[in-house]
Amino acid sequence: MPDMSTVAEHLRQTRETKNLTINQVAEVTKIRTDHVRALEEGDYNVFSAPVYIRGFVRTYANFLKLDVPQLLAVLDGELGGTTKFREPPPLTDQSKGVMDFLTLQLSKVNWRVAIVLLLVLGVAGFVYLGTRSSHKSSKSDPLSKLPPASYKPQPGGETLPLPAPRHP
Repeated sequence: MPDMSTVAEHLRQTRETKNLTINQVAEVTKIRTDHVRALEEGDYNVFSAPVYIRGFVRTYANFLKLDVPQLLAVLDGELGGTTKFREPPPLTDQSKGVMDFLTLQLSKVNWRVAIVLLLVLGVAGFVYLGTRSSHKSSKSDPLSKLPPASYKPQPGGETLPLPAPRHP
């Protein structure tokens, strides 16, 4: 954007350089003529929200073949300087609390990725605990913790006879 002080002046000067009328711009871009005039005059109070201003400026700048990202960056600076469009009005009179902050942060989470990650961590933890306890049990004799003389093997039970095979 050349040394223009405002987005409005830049839009108006570019339109005039291309010998276009406001009616021609309105007809091609489908923006109402009063809105085109408001954009060129920098009268953003005509619009109810900054999203409309940004959309109309984007459409108008694309039509004039201007650098849209740069123009929108300048527009953001201009809108930030106004009291009406600086910050959206609160929907309630209550102040924002911890729950509002947590709800906002949780709404930004990609839950599909989070659930898959939690499942992978759960399976990994389950496998780790399973292998850990099996190593522990294989290293120690489970009967070693019994007091002496509480375990008495049956005499002669060292080998059992195998049953005779049955032939049909």
